[in-house]
Amino acid sequence: MPGGYARPSDETFEWTAADAAAHLRVPTAADHKYSRGVVLLETGSPAYPGAAALTVEGAWRAGAGMVRWRGDADVARLVLQRRPETVVNTGERFDAAVIGSGVSARDREDEVTARFRALLRSEAPTVVDAGGLDLVTDLRGPVVVTPHERELGEVRIPLGLGIDDLDGDPLPRRLRAGFAERLLAVRETAVALGGAVLLKGAETIVATPGGWWTVVRAGTPWLATAGTGDVLAGAIGAVIAGAWQATEGALDAEDLGPLAATAAWLHGMAGRLAAGADAAAPGRPVTALDVAHHLPDAFAAALRAL
Repeated sequence: MPGGYARPSDETFEWTAADAAAHLRVPTAADHKYSRGVVLLETGSPAYPGAAALTVEGAWRAGAGMVRWRGDADVARLVLQRRPETVVNTGERFDAAVIGSGVSARDREDEVTARFRALLRSEAPTVVDAGGLDLVTDLRGPVVVTPHERELGEVRIPLGLGIDDLDGDPLPRRLRAGFAERLLAVRETAVALGGAVLLKGAETIVATPGGWWTVVRAGTPWLATAGTGDVLAGAIGAVIAGAWQATEGALDAEDLGPLAATAAWLHGMAGRLAAGADAAAPGRPVTALDVAHHLPDAFAAALRAL
């Protein structure tokens, strides 16, 4: 696979359709809903209820066998209205968790914080987005964090990196300084975290604490719209849950890098398909649900590369 350990001046490792296909799980006649992977999502809030629906949609359409959602009762009604097959506020079994999408760390209730910490201390892999990023020092199981540029500092500061961020640190300048410097910031964050880091952007960079990295360029600028990151978080959870089942729980932080890159490739391709963007056409505006709806088509496109 193209991901590797070389410096960007030596080689640029871009994640491809064939790489994504190699990490996707296609069900067999022996599979059932549990063996295909169960995702637990603690996403959305009364302030941002749509994030719950979008993460759930992303998880279902990226291939989860079952999706559980836990949270506010009013938000639960929106989730069930959108995806009635979702199991809401009941059951304990899961293979991967997604937390933080649509949650504000500043306004997070103590009960929500306690549930997030409990998941981070569990042995199951956890995808940490948005309003969970400040809790990354409290880990036990494998984790992948999914910040965008403005959120990367929220991961780094608790880890003892970028302390000067508080006074207007060079991090924003580093992220604008070119691919090599962006990559370095992501890789050093992964090492300090002890988990995988996926920095969202036009060039999505994924790195693991062992030094492995890759870049995903499957997307389109039309993906720069509200809610698409929530869809991605759900999709990552689905891909990881399937792999957790397939390996009988034998995943670590290094394994999560390629799995997160695979979900990012699906998400990027789904965005291109939704926008109708190709070499001959710039495409058209899309919404987050448009992207989610095209995840199965992106899945099929990856498999055609085998």
